[in-house]
Amino acid sequence: MSGRRLDQRLVVPVMFVATFFLVVMDGAITTVALPSIAHQFGVSAAGSDSVVVVYPVCVGISIPLSGWLGDRFGGKPVLLAAMGLFTASSVLCGSADSLGQLVVYRGLQGLAGGLLTPVAAAMLFRTFTPAERVRASRIMTIPQQIAPAVAPMLGGVLIDGLSWRWVFYVNLPFGAAALLFGLVFLDNSRHGAPGRLDVPGLLMSGGAISLLMYGVCEGARQGWSSPPIAGSLAAGAVLVTATVVFELRTPAPILRLRLFKDALFRDTKVVGLIGVVPFMGAMYAAPLFIQEAQGGSALRSGSSTFTEAIGVLLTVQVVARLYDRVGPRLIIASGIFCVAVVLAVMTTVDAGTGAWAFRLYMFLLGLGMGAVFMPLTVVSFSTIEKADMGQASTLNSVTSQFSMAMAPALVATLLIANTSESSATAPPAAYRTVYLVLAAMAFAASLFTLTLPDTRPRRTSPPGAPATARRRRRRAGVGPDY
Repeated sequence: MSGRRLDQRLVVPVMFVATFFLVVMDGAITTVALPSIAHQFGVSAAGSDSVVVVYPVCVGISIPLSGWLGDRFGGKPVLLAAMGLFTASSVLCGSADSLGQLVVYRGLQGLAGGLLTPVAAAMLFRTFTPAERVRASRIMTIPQQIAPAVAPMLGGVLIDGLSWRWVFYVNLPFGAAALLFGLVFLDNSRHGAPGRLDVPGLLMSGGAISLLMYGVCEGARQGWSSPPIAGSLAAGAVLVTATVVFELRTPAPILRLRLFKDALFRDTKVVGLIGVVPFMGAMYAAPLFIQEAQGGSALRSGSSTFTEAIGVLLTVQVVARLYDRVGPRLIIASGIFCVAVVLAVMTTVDAGTGAWAFRLYMFLLGLGMGAVFMPLTVVSFSTIEKADMGQASTLNSVTSQFSMAMAPALVATLLIANTSESSATAPPAAYRTVYLVLAAMAFAASLFTLTLPDTRPRRTSPPGAPATARRRRRRAGVGPDY
Protein backbone atom coordinates (compact mmCIF):
# COMPACT_ATOMS: atom_id res chain seq x y z
CA MET A 1 0.00 0.00 0.00
CA SER A 2 1.38 3.44 -0.87
CA GLY A 3 2.17 5.78 1.98
CA ARG A 4 0.06 8.45 0.25
CA ARG A 5 -3.15 6.48 0.80
CA LEU A 6 -3.07 7.34 4.48
CA ASP A 7 -3.21 10.92 5.72
CA GLN A 8 0.21 12.02 6.96
CA ARG A 9 -1.53 13.98 9.72
CA LEU A 10 -2.27 10.55 11.20
CA VAL A 11 0.88 8.69 10.14
CA VAL A 12 3.44 11.21 11.40
CA PRO A 13 1.92 11.54 14.92
CA VAL A 14 1.77 7.74 15.20
CA MET A 15 5.45 7.50 14.30
CA PHE A 16 6.28 10.34 16.67
CA VAL A 17 4.51 8.70 19.62
CA ALA A 18 6.10 5.32 18.85
CA THR A 19 9.57 6.84 18.55
CA PHE A 20 9.48 8.92 21.70
CA PHE A 21 7.79 6.21 23.73
CA LEU A 22 10.45 3.69 22.73
CA VAL A 23 13.37 6.01 23.49
CA VAL A 24 12.02 7.41 26.77
CA MET A 25 10.89 3.97 27.98
CA ASP A 26 14.29 2.44 27.23
CA GLY A 27 16.14 5.13 29.16
CA ALA A 28 13.90 4.87 32.20
CA ILE A 29 13.67 1.09 32.33
CA THR A 30 17.41 0.44 31.97
CA THR A 31 18.17 2.15 35.29
CA VAL A 32 15.89 -0.34 37.06
CA ALA A 33 17.94 -3.24 35.69
CA LEU A 34 21.37 -2.02 36.88
CA PRO A 35 21.50 -4.08 40.13
CA SER A 36 20.64 -7.28 38.23
CA ILE A 37 23.19 -6.47 35.51
CA ALA A 38 25.88 -5.87 38.14
CA HIS A 39 25.08 -9.21 39.80
CA GLN A 40 25.07 -11.05 36.44
CA PHE A 41 28.55 -9.86 35.45
CA GLY A 42 30.06 -9.84 38.95
CA VAL A 43 30.72 -6.11 39.21
CA SER A 44 29.69 -3.44 41.68
CA ALA A 45 26.62 -1.28 41.14
CA ALA A 46 28.95 1.63 40.41
CA GLY A 47 30.79 -0.49 37.85
CA SER A 48 27.59 -1.20 35.95
CA ASP A 49 26.82 2.53 35.81
CA SER A 50 28.74 2.72 32.51
CA VAL A 51 25.74 1.01 30.89
CA VAL A 52 23.68 4.13 31.60
CA VAL A 53 26.37 6.78 31.08
CA VAL A 54 27.48 5.57 27.63
CA TYR A 55 24.00 6.23 26.22
CA PRO A 56 23.84 10.05 26.61
CA VAL A 57 27.50 10.31 25.60
CA CYS A 58 26.75 8.60 22.27
CA VAL A 59 23.53 10.59 21.89
CA GLY A 60 25.72 13.68 22.02
CA ILE A 61 27.78 12.38 19.11
CA SER A 62 24.86 11.83 16.74
CA ILE A 63 22.47 14.67 17.66
CA PRO A 64 24.38 17.32 15.66
CA LEU A 65 24.19 15.10 12.58
CA SER A 66 20.42 14.58 12.76
CA GLY A 67 19.40 17.91 11.22
CA TRP A 68 21.77 17.59 8.25
CA LEU A 69 20.76 13.98 7.54
CA GLY A 70 17.06 14.83 7.70
CA ASP A 71 17.49 17.75 5.31
CA ARG A 72 19.76 15.77 2.97
CA PHE A 73 17.82 12.50 2.67
CA GLY A 74 14.40 13.35 4.08
CA GLY A 75 12.90 12.31 7.38
CA LYS A 76 11.64 8.86 6.41
CA PRO A 77 14.89 7.04 5.56
CA VAL A 78 16.75 8.62 8.49
CA LEU A 79 13.98 7.83 10.96
CA LEU A 80 13.55 4.25 9.77
CA ALA A 81 17.29 3.55 9.63
CA ALA A 82 17.70 4.89 13.17
CA MET A 83 14.67 2.89 14.33
CA GLY A 84 16.14 -0.27 12.82
CA LEU A 85 19.51 0.34 14.51
CA PHE A 86 17.85 1.11 17.84
CA THR A 87 15.76 -2.06 17.71
CA ALA A 88 18.64 -4.28 16.58
CA SER A 89 20.99 -2.89 19.24
CA SER A 90 18.29 -3.52 21.87
CA VAL A 91 18.32 -7.19 20.95
CA LEU A 92 22.12 -7.19 21.07
CA CYS A 93 22.01 -5.63 24.54
CA GLY A 94 19.75 -8.41 25.74
CA SER A 95 22.09 -11.07 24.37
CA ALA A 96 25.33 -9.53 25.67
CA ASP A 97 27.75 -12.00 27.27
CA SER A 98 29.86 -9.45 29.11
CA LEU A 99 29.62 -5.97 30.54
CA GLY A 100 31.95 -4.70 27.82
CA GLN A 101 29.66 -6.01 25.08
CA LEU A 102 26.64 -4.48 26.79
CA VAL A 103 28.33 -1.08 26.97
CA VAL A 104 29.19 -1.21 23.24
CA TYR A 105 25.64 -2.16 22.30
CA ARG A 106 24.22 0.58 24.54
CA GLY A 107 26.49 2.98 22.68
CA LEU A 108 24.88 1.89 19.41
CA GLN A 109 21.50 2.54 20.99
CA GLY A 110 22.65 6.02 21.92
CA LEU A 111 23.83 6.77 18.38
CA ALA A 112 20.40 5.72 17.08
CA GLY A 113 18.53 7.59 19.82
CA GLY A 114 20.38 10.80 18.99
CA LEU A 115 18.91 10.65 15.48
CA LEU A 116 15.43 9.40 16.36
CA THR A 117 14.04 12.13 18.58
CA PRO A 118 15.02 15.31 16.67
CA VAL A 119 14.07 13.84 13.27
CA ALA A 120 10.68 12.66 14.56
CA ALA A 121 9.99 16.05 16.16
CA ALA A 122 10.96 17.94 12.98
CA MET A 123 8.61 15.77 10.92
CA LEU A 124 5.76 16.42 13.34
CA PHE A 125 6.16 20.20 13.25
CA ARG A 126 6.57 20.27 9.48
CA THR A 127 3.36 18.28 9.04
CA PHE A 128 1.15 20.70 10.98
CA THR A 129 0.56 24.43 10.57
CA PRO A 130 1.44 26.85 13.38
CA ALA A 131 -2.23 27.00 14.37
CA GLU A 132 -2.57 23.21 14.41
CA ARG A 133 0.56 22.63 16.48
CA VAL A 134 -1.26 23.42 19.70
CA ARG A 135 -3.46 20.38 19.19
CA ALA A 136 -0.71 18.29 17.67
CA SER A 137 1.52 18.96 20.67
CA ARG A 138 -0.98 17.19 22.89
CA ILE A 139 0.42 14.08 21.25
CA MET A 140 3.93 14.90 22.44
CA THR A 141 2.95 14.65 26.09
CA ILE A 142 1.79 11.03 25.76
CA PRO A 143 5.19 9.30 25.38
CA GLN A 144 7.02 11.90 27.44
CA GLN A 145 4.83 11.30 30.49
CA ILE A 146 3.46 7.78 30.23
CA ALA A 147 6.80 6.09 29.48
CA PRO A 148 8.75 7.31 32.56
CA ALA A 149 5.75 6.54 34.76
CA VAL A 150 5.24 3.01 33.44
CA ALA A 151 8.91 2.04 33.00
CA PRO A 152 9.85 1.41 36.66
CA MET A 153 6.88 -0.88 37.26
CA LEU A 154 7.28 -2.69 33.93
CA GLY A 155 11.00 -3.09 34.56
CA GLY A 156 10.37 -4.58 37.98
CA VAL A 157 7.86 -7.09 36.56
CA LEU A 158 10.20 -8.16 33.73
CA ILE A 159 13.26 -8.49 35.96
CA ASP A 160 11.45 -10.38 38.73
CA GLY A 161 9.48 -12.60 36.36
CA LEU A 162 12.07 -13.18 33.62
CA SER A 163 15.49 -11.48 33.72
CA TRP A 164 17.20 -8.14 33.16
CA ARG A 165 17.67 -9.07 29.50
CA TRP A 166 13.96 -8.55 28.88
CA VAL A 167 14.16 -4.83 29.61
CA PHE A 168 15.97 -4.72 26.25
CA TYR A 169 14.08 -7.49 24.45
CA VAL A 170 10.80 -5.68 25.16
CA ASN A 171 11.88 -3.04 22.61
CA LEU A 172 11.76 -5.58 19.77
CA PRO A 173 7.98 -5.84 19.20
CA PHE A 174 7.48 -2.07 19.58
CA GLY A 175 10.41 -1.20 17.33
CA ALA A 176 9.51 -3.76 14.68
CA ALA A 177 5.88 -2.61 14.57
CA ALA A 178 6.90 1.06 14.24
CA LEU A 179 9.45 0.19 11.56
CA LEU A 180 6.89 -1.73 9.49
CA PHE A 181 4.24 0.96 9.89
CA GLY A 182 6.63 3.70 8.82
CA LEU A 183 7.96 1.68 5.91
CA VAL A 184 4.47 1.18 4.51
CA PHE A 185 2.68 4.44 5.29
CA LEU A 186 5.20 7.21 5.90
CA ASP A 187 5.89 9.70 3.10
CA ASN A 188 9.33 11.18 2.54
CA SER A 189 9.28 14.95 2.06
CA ARG A 190 12.49 16.93 1.74
CA HIS A 191 12.92 20.62 2.49
CA GLY A 192 15.81 22.29 0.74
CA ALA A 193 19.44 21.34 0.26
CA PRO A 194 21.60 21.35 3.42
CA GLY A 195 24.89 21.85 1.57
CA ARG A 196 28.04 19.87 2.14
CA LEU A 197 28.51 18.05 5.41
CA ASP A 198 30.33 20.27 7.90
CA VAL A 199 32.79 17.64 9.16
CA PRO A 200 34.88 19.93 11.41
CA GLY A 201 31.73 21.32 13.00
CA LEU A 202 30.36 17.82 13.47
CA LEU A 203 33.52 16.60 15.20
CA MET A 204 33.78 19.63 17.46
CA SER A 205 30.11 19.81 18.41
CA GLY A 206 29.77 16.05 18.89
CA GLY A 207 32.89 16.00 21.05
CA ALA A 208 31.74 19.00 23.08
CA ILE A 209 28.28 17.58 23.80
CA SER A 210 29.65 14.12 24.65
CA LEU A 211 32.32 15.45 27.03
CA LEU A 212 29.84 17.73 28.79
CA MET A 213 27.24 14.95 29.05
CA TYR A 214 29.82 12.62 30.57
CA GLY A 215 30.95 15.23 33.06
CA VAL A 216 27.40 16.14 34.10
CA CYS A 217 26.21 12.52 34.34
CA GLU A 218 29.20 11.28 36.34
CA GLY A 219 30.11 14.41 38.30
CA ALA A 220 28.11 13.63 41.42
CA ARG A 221 29.34 10.02 41.66
CA GLN A 222 33.03 10.56 40.92
CA GLY A 223 33.30 14.03 42.44
CA TRP A 224 33.20 17.30 40.53
CA SER A 225 36.84 18.02 41.28
CA SER A 226 38.12 14.57 40.26
CA PRO A 227 40.54 14.66 37.28
CA PRO A 228 38.27 12.76 34.84
CA ILE A 229 35.26 14.99 35.53
CA ALA A 230 37.10 18.30 35.76
CA GLY A 231 39.06 17.44 32.62
CA SER A 232 35.95 16.38 30.75
CA LEU A 233 34.04 19.54 31.63
CA ALA A 234 37.02 21.79 30.85
CA ALA A 235 37.64 20.12 27.49
CA GLY A 236 33.93 20.28 26.71
CA ALA A 237 33.84 24.00 27.49
CA VAL A 238 36.83 24.63 25.21
CA LEU A 239 35.19 22.67 22.40
CA VAL A 240 31.91 24.54 22.89
CA THR A 241 33.73 27.85 22.46
CA ALA A 242 35.54 26.57 19.38
CA THR A 243 32.29 25.20 17.94
CA VAL A 244 30.46 28.51 18.37
CA VAL A 245 33.25 30.51 16.74
CA PHE A 246 33.62 28.07 13.85
CA GLU A 247 29.90 27.48 13.21
CA LEU A 248 29.08 31.19 13.08
CA ARG A 249 31.71 31.63 10.35
CA THR A 250 30.66 28.61 8.29
CA PRO A 251 28.17 29.10 5.40
CA ALA A 252 26.52 25.68 5.94
CA PRO A 253 27.11 24.74 9.60
CA ILE A 254 26.16 21.39 11.10
CA LEU A 255 24.51 23.36 13.94
CA ARG A 256 22.69 26.48 12.77
CA LEU A 257 23.51 28.53 15.86
CA ARG A 258 22.26 31.68 14.13
CA LEU A 259 18.77 30.48 15.01
CA PHE A 260 19.53 31.68 18.53
CA LYS A 261 19.38 35.24 17.18
CA ASP A 262 15.64 34.68 17.28
CA ALA A 263 14.95 35.97 20.80
CA LEU A 264 11.82 33.86 21.28
CA PHE A 265 13.52 30.62 20.24
CA ARG A 266 16.56 31.43 22.40
CA ASP A 267 14.61 32.40 25.50
CA THR A 268 12.34 29.36 25.34
CA LYS A 269 15.46 27.17 25.32
CA VAL A 270 16.55 28.92 28.52
CA VAL A 271 13.15 28.26 30.09
CA GLY A 272 13.36 24.66 28.89
CA LEU A 273 16.72 24.29 30.58
CA ILE A 274 16.16 25.94 33.96
CA GLY A 275 12.40 25.42 34.15
CA VAL A 276 12.30 21.68 33.45
CA VAL A 277 15.19 20.75 35.77
CA PRO A 278 13.16 21.31 38.98
CA PHE A 279 10.38 19.02 37.76
CA MET A 280 12.74 16.32 36.47
CA GLY A 281 14.76 16.61 39.66
CA ALA A 282 11.64 16.00 41.73
CA MET A 283 10.79 12.97 39.60
CA TYR A 284 14.30 11.62 40.24
CA ALA A 285 14.34 12.40 43.97
CA ALA A 286 10.92 10.97 44.87
CA PRO A 287 11.69 7.28 44.13
CA LEU A 288 15.04 7.60 45.94
CA PHE A 289 13.32 9.05 49.00
CA ILE A 290 10.66 6.34 49.11
CA GLN A 291 13.08 3.45 48.59
CA GLU A 292 16.14 4.66 50.52
CA ALA A 293 15.00 7.13 53.18
CA GLN A 294 11.74 5.31 53.89
CA GLY A 295 12.74 1.76 52.94
CA GLY A 296 9.79 1.31 50.58
CA SER A 297 9.59 -1.19 47.73
CA ALA A 298 10.12 -0.46 44.04
CA LEU A 299 6.42 -1.15 43.46
CA ARG A 300 5.40 1.39 46.09
CA SER A 301 7.80 3.87 44.57
CA GLY A 302 6.44 3.39 41.06
CA SER A 303 2.81 3.58 42.17
CA SER A 304 3.52 6.73 44.19
CA THR A 305 5.05 8.66 41.28
CA PHE A 306 2.72 7.42 38.52
CA THR A 307 0.09 10.06 39.37
CA GLU A 308 2.36 12.72 37.81
CA ALA A 309 1.45 11.46 34.33
CA ILE A 310 -2.27 11.73 35.13
CA GLY A 311 -1.84 15.35 36.20
CA VAL A 312 0.05 16.26 33.03
CA LEU A 313 -2.47 14.65 30.71
CA LEU A 314 -5.38 16.40 32.44
CA THR A 315 -3.82 19.85 32.28
CA VAL A 316 -2.78 19.50 28.65
CA GLN A 317 -6.43 19.12 27.60
CA VAL A 318 -7.33 22.39 29.34
CA VAL A 319 -4.26 24.26 28.09
CA ALA A 320 -5.00 23.34 24.48
CA ARG A 321 -8.32 25.19 24.79
CA LEU A 322 -6.88 28.22 26.58
CA TYR A 323 -3.73 28.71 24.47
CA ASP A 324 -5.25 31.02 21.84
CA ARG A 325 -7.16 33.12 24.37
CA VAL A 326 -4.56 33.45 27.15
CA GLY A 327 -1.29 33.06 25.28
CA PRO A 328 1.73 30.91 26.17
CA ARG A 329 3.54 33.33 28.48
CA LEU A 330 1.04 33.36 31.34
CA ILE A 331 0.24 29.67 30.93
CA ILE A 332 3.89 28.58 31.14
CA ALA A 333 4.71 30.98 33.99
CA SER A 334 1.67 29.79 35.96
CA GLY A 335 2.61 26.15 35.42
CA ILE A 336 6.19 26.60 36.61
CA PHE A 337 4.96 28.68 39.56
CA CYS A 338 2.62 25.82 40.52
CA VAL A 339 5.61 23.45 40.42
CA ALA A 340 7.57 25.84 42.64
CA VAL A 341 4.76 25.96 45.22
CA VAL A 342 4.41 22.17 45.32
CA LEU A 343 8.18 21.75 45.69
CA ALA A 344 8.13 24.27 48.54
CA VAL A 345 5.45 22.20 50.27
CA MET A 346 7.56 19.07 49.72
CA THR A 347 10.32 20.55 51.89
CA THR A 348 8.24 19.21 54.81
CA VAL A 349 8.69 15.53 53.87
CA ASP A 350 10.03 13.18 56.52
CA ALA A 351 10.23 9.46 57.27
CA GLY A 352 6.53 9.42 58.15
CA THR A 353 5.26 10.98 54.90
CA GLY A 354 2.73 8.50 53.49
CA ALA A 355 2.42 7.07 50.00
CA TRP A 356 -0.82 8.94 49.35
CA ALA A 357 0.83 12.22 50.25
CA PHE A 358 3.48 11.53 47.61
CA ARG A 359 0.82 10.56 45.11
CA LEU A 360 -0.86 13.92 45.72
CA TYR A 361 2.44 15.81 45.40
CA MET A 362 3.27 14.05 42.13
CA PHE A 363 -0.23 14.67 40.79
CA LEU A 364 0.03 18.39 41.58
CA LEU A 365 3.49 18.55 40.00
CA GLY A 366 1.99 16.97 36.90
CA LEU A 367 -0.82 19.52 36.85
CA GLY A 368 1.78 22.28 36.88
CA MET A 369 4.09 20.81 34.26
CA GLY A 370 1.15 19.99 32.01
CA ALA A 371 0.87 23.75 31.52
CA VAL A 372 4.54 23.94 30.52
CA PHE A 373 5.46 21.11 28.15
CA MET A 374 2.99 21.71 25.33
CA PRO A 375 2.87 25.55 25.14
CA LEU A 376 6.65 25.83 25.58
CA THR A 377 7.25 23.48 22.66
CA VAL A 378 4.70 25.18 20.42
CA VAL A 379 5.86 28.74 21.07
CA SER A 380 9.55 27.85 20.70
CA PHE A 381 8.95 26.81 17.08
CA SER A 382 6.37 29.47 16.25
CA THR A 383 8.84 31.86 14.59
CA ILE A 384 10.97 29.18 12.89
CA GLU A 385 10.71 28.77 9.12
CA LYS A 386 9.78 25.36 7.76
CA ALA A 387 13.18 24.96 6.07
CA ASP A 388 14.91 25.50 9.44
CA MET A 389 12.70 23.08 11.36
CA GLY A 390 15.21 20.21 11.27
CA GLN A 391 18.03 22.37 12.62
CA ALA A 392 15.76 23.91 15.27
CA SER A 393 14.68 20.45 16.37
CA THR A 394 18.34 19.44 16.67
CA LEU A 395 19.12 22.41 18.93
CA ASN A 396 15.98 21.66 20.94
CA SER A 397 17.16 18.07 21.46
CA VAL A 398 20.54 19.29 22.70
CA THR A 399 18.81 21.47 25.31
CA SER A 400 16.49 18.64 26.34
CA GLN A 401 19.38 16.21 26.79
CA PHE A 402 21.19 18.63 29.06
CA SER A 403 18.12 19.34 31.18
CA MET A 404 17.53 15.61 31.64
CA ALA A 405 21.18 15.10 32.60
CA MET A 406 21.39 18.12 34.90
CA ALA A 407 18.36 17.15 37.00
CA PRO A 408 19.72 13.89 38.51
CA ALA A 409 23.22 15.40 38.70
CA LEU A 410 21.95 18.32 40.79
CA VAL A 411 19.86 16.07 43.06
CA ALA A 412 22.71 13.59 43.59
CA THR A 413 25.18 16.38 44.35
CA LEU A 414 22.87 17.94 46.95
CA LEU A 415 22.17 14.58 48.57
CA ILE A 416 25.86 13.72 48.82
CA ALA A 417 26.69 17.14 50.23
CA ASN A 418 24.03 16.77 52.94
CA THR A 419 24.81 13.17 53.93
CA SER A 420 27.39 12.27 56.55
CA GLU A 421 30.25 9.97 55.57
CA SER A 422 29.14 7.45 58.16
CA SER A 423 25.69 7.06 56.59
CA ALA A 424 24.99 4.81 53.61
CA THR A 425 21.81 6.65 52.63
CA ALA A 426 20.75 10.28 52.65
CA PRO A 427 18.52 11.32 55.57
CA PRO A 428 15.12 13.00 55.04
CA ALA A 429 16.72 16.37 55.85
CA ALA A 430 18.92 16.04 52.75
CA TYR A 431 15.84 15.61 50.58
CA ARG A 432 14.26 18.68 52.15
CA THR A 433 17.30 20.65 51.00
CA VAL A 434 16.90 19.19 47.50
CA TYR A 435 13.28 20.28 47.28
CA LEU A 436 14.15 23.75 48.60
CA VAL A 437 16.79 24.29 45.89
CA LEU A 438 14.49 22.94 43.19
CA ALA A 439 11.69 25.23 44.38
CA ALA A 440 14.01 28.26 44.18
CA MET A 441 14.98 27.31 40.61
CA ALA A 442 11.34 26.98 39.64
CA PHE A 443 10.45 30.38 41.11
CA ALA A 444 13.31 31.96 39.15
CA ALA A 445 12.21 30.21 35.95
CA SER A 446 8.61 31.40 36.37
CA LEU A 447 9.78 35.01 36.70
CA PHE A 448 12.01 34.72 33.64
CA THR A 449 9.10 33.27 31.65
CA LEU A 450 7.14 36.48 32.19
CA THR A 451 9.70 38.28 29.98
CA LEU A 452 8.75 36.17 26.93
CA PRO A 453 6.70 37.82 24.17
CA ASP A 454 3.16 36.49 23.87
CA THR A 455 3.33 34.93 20.40
CA ARG A 456 0.22 33.00 19.39
CA PRO A 457 -0.41 30.81 16.36
CA ARG A 458 -1.98 32.50 13.35
CA ARG A 459 -5.25 31.08 12.06
CA THR A 460 -5.51 32.11 8.46
CA SER A 461 -6.99 30.66 5.32
CA PRO A 462 -5.40 30.61 1.86
CA PRO A 463 -5.98 33.80 -0.14
CA GLY A 464 -9.34 33.80 -1.88
CA ALA A 465 -10.81 31.03 0.24
CA PRO A 466 -14.60 31.46 0.56
CA ALA A 467 -15.89 32.71 3.88
CA THR A 468 -17.96 29.56 4.34
CA ALA A 469 -14.89 27.39 3.81
CA ARG A 470 -12.94 29.44 6.33
CA ARG A 471 -15.73 29.02 8.87
CA ARG A 472 -15.84 25.26 8.28
CA ARG A 473 -12.07 25.03 8.75
CA ARG A 474 -12.22 27.03 11.98
CA ARG A 475 -15.03 24.86 13.34
CA ALA A 476 -13.04 21.73 12.45
CA GLY A 477 -9.89 23.21 13.99
CA VAL A 478 -7.95 22.74 10.74
CA GLY A 479 -5.56 25.40 9.47
CA PRO A 480 -4.09 25.99 5.99
CA ASP A 481 -1.18 24.19 4.47
CA TYR A 482 2.03 25.53 5.83
